[in-house]
Amino acid sequence: MIPAEGRIYAPADGEVAMVFDTLHAVTLTSTQGAEILIHIGLDTVTLKGEPFKAHVAAGDKIKKGDLLIEADLDKIEKAGLNTIIPVLICNTDDYGKISLQKEGDVSADEAVLKLS
Repeated sequence: MIPAEGRIYAPADGEVAMVFDTLHAVTLTSTQGAEILIHIGLDTVTLKGEPFKAHVAAGDKIKKGDLLIEADLDKIEKAGLNTIIPVLICNTDDYGKISLQKEGDVSADEAVLKLS
């Protein structure tokens, strides 16, 4: 995803599995069992948490649209790093089909993928 703002929201209901010490990534397990990795920017681990603020911790129950992490995109760009946000489904073998639901601009409450 290419962020329009530095607020990263939960893509599904579930539980926070882990927030990385450097706050640049979070893993979630959805109530449907999808294991989701959200990585904020590329090589942002090198910033040692500086431009990030976590709003969740491991074990927190979350709802789709809950604020997970805030990132200062300007600081990331000034460090010469890319602000793209890879969102990965880590257990794709558990699903027979992954369908793209929407491309382009999306809001926090819109579905982007469907797993079945």
